[in-house]
Parts: sequence; C-alpha cells; structure tokens
Amino acid sequence: MEIPLIDFDEAVKKLTNTSYPHQNFYIAMYSSWLGGITLNPNLMLIPIDDHMVHRGDGVFEVFKCINGNIYQLDAHFKRLKNSLNKLQLTPPYPLEKIKQIVIKTVKVSGQKNCVIRLYISRGPGDFSPKPEKSIGPQLYVVITKLVPLEERKRTIGCSLKISRVPSKGPFFAAIKSCNYLQNVLMELECTQLGVDYVVNTTEQGKIGEGPTENFALITKDKRFLTPSFDHILKGTTILRAIHFAKEMVKVGLLKGVTSCNLYVEDFKKAEEILVFGTTIDVLPITTFEGNLVGNGKPGKFYKLFFEKFIEDQTKNKEVLTPVL
Repeated sequence: MEIPLIDFDEAVKKLTNTSYPHQNFYIAMYSSWLGGITLNPNLMLIPIDDHMVHRGDGVFEVFKCINGNIYQLDAHFKRLKNSLNKLQLTPPYPLEKIKQIVIKTVKVSGQKNCVIRLYISRGPGDFSPKPEKSIGPQLYVVITKLVPLEERKRTIGCSLKISRVPSKGPFFAAIKSCNYLQNVLMELECTQLGVDYVVNTTEQGKIGEGPTENFALITKDKRFLTPSFDHILKGTTILRAIHFAKEMVKVGLLKGVTSCNLYVEDFKKAEEILVFGTTIDVLPITTFEGNLVGNGKPGKFYKLFFEKFIEDQTKNKEVLTPVL
C-alpha cells in the first residue's frame, strides 16, 4: 500500500482547501500557541502533543454573549480558578488578562450573540502523563455561533431517563476538566435511548447530573430541590436559578430552597422537573422514565424561571459584561 509523504507546502494546501459544515459555526479563535487571533477555521488547531489532547490535562469553561454582553463572566472565572487550583495548573497569564483576551476575541468576531469556549491546557511537549514534561500551559479561546434551540423543547418539553454510565467521584466531579469521557458516553446514551437528556446516579442511588446539565425539581408542596453538590459540578446556571428561587420564596411563590440527596423516587413524585445549562438556560422535563411529569406539560415554575433568565440577560448589569 502506497502512503504519500506530505511536505510542508502540501500540508498547508490540504489545510486551507479542506472544509466541513461545522466550520460555518466557528468564528474566531485566540491561541497562545499561535500568539494571536485567527478568523480562519482551518487554523483553529492545537498541537497533538498538548497534554489536553492525549491526557485530558486541562480545564475549560463555556459561557455566552447575549446582545453584546457576556453573561456571568465572573461566575465562570470563579469556577475556572477552582478547577485550575484542583489540577495544580497555573494559567499562562493572570486571570484578569485572560478576561481581556476573551472580551477582545469576542469583539474581533463581531458576534453579538455567540458561545465562548475557553480552554487552559497543560501545554505541548512529550507524550507522557508527567506534567513537568510540558513546555508550558496554553490558552485557547474559541467563539462559535449560538445555535437556536429546538422550539418544541420549550413548548412541549423534554424527556429524561436514568443513565447507566456511573457518576464521577466527588473530587473529579467538582473539576470542569477536559476529561469528559463519561459525559460523552451519556450523550451517546441519549441518542441510543431516544431521549433529550439522561441523568446519572451514584453507587448509593443519589441523583447526579446530566452530560452538561444540572437538574432540579419542584415538589408538590412547592419546594425547590437540587441534588447535593458534593458529587456533581456546580453549574453557574443552576446557581443563578437558586438565587431566583430564593427570591420566589420571599414573595411566597415557593416554600423553600434546598440542596439535598435526591433519588429516583423523588423525581417520580415531582410536580415539575427542570434542567439547567449555559446555552439552554432552563427547560422543562415533561416525561421521566417514560412517565408524565405533573400533567405532562411545561409547568408554571418553568415559565417563571425562564422569564427570570431572560430578564437577567437583558437588564441586570451586575451579571453582564459589555463587549460590543
């Protein structure tokens, strides 16, 4: 079998002449490895020996820009700092400088509504798992288009089943690392099971999290409950939802807000089940394990939380960072 030997010029030609549909959504990328921002999707690459590639040794955050304002930038950077500390990974620049790089990359992209994907890796150098073999940490910031949500997920609701993929242990669950193999397998399950979302459980049967989402339920006596955060990642969106829920308690819409151990039976008895995430904000779960949740339609509290997020993202200057 003949395998061609490719020289530099042929490789560049191949890169610049290759395209695929997903690249239409890739707008801009800052790369510390390249030393700047590129608008060419074919150049949005990282070295194969970057420890983030061959070991998952890196951390990431995904947040969004709405109407020219980055939503919850500080909250995402607070979690980013926690992940970096747990991995003993020093970023290539101070976090405040990285914030400015994020803002500048969004500006260059020209997108008022987009998704921002931030990665900090251990960096390239050697294929061993030894961190000290890297030549230094790297920063990658990718701006992609914000894909519209399927309308039926809001009007009809979403389906949820229990995942067969085991949950992460408490230490790794609290780190938003680039090792997302369990999350990938959960997404695969969604396709195989024909549902919108799955949620994992611990060995003790405690409800955990989705592939990239957090869950909460409304009890029949109007309490807002989330799974305990000792074995799941604290999503910035559900933390914001807890803030909204506490406001609802003050005005008498809810009777309480609690994070506690929840089990499958608790979800089966819920009046509403809600799913939270960066790009979806909040969605209603209307079937759980094939059975209707409540009356099988998006409920009152789903609508209240959705309205709160829309208001937050358009009017609340405390959680909005202007870009354009």
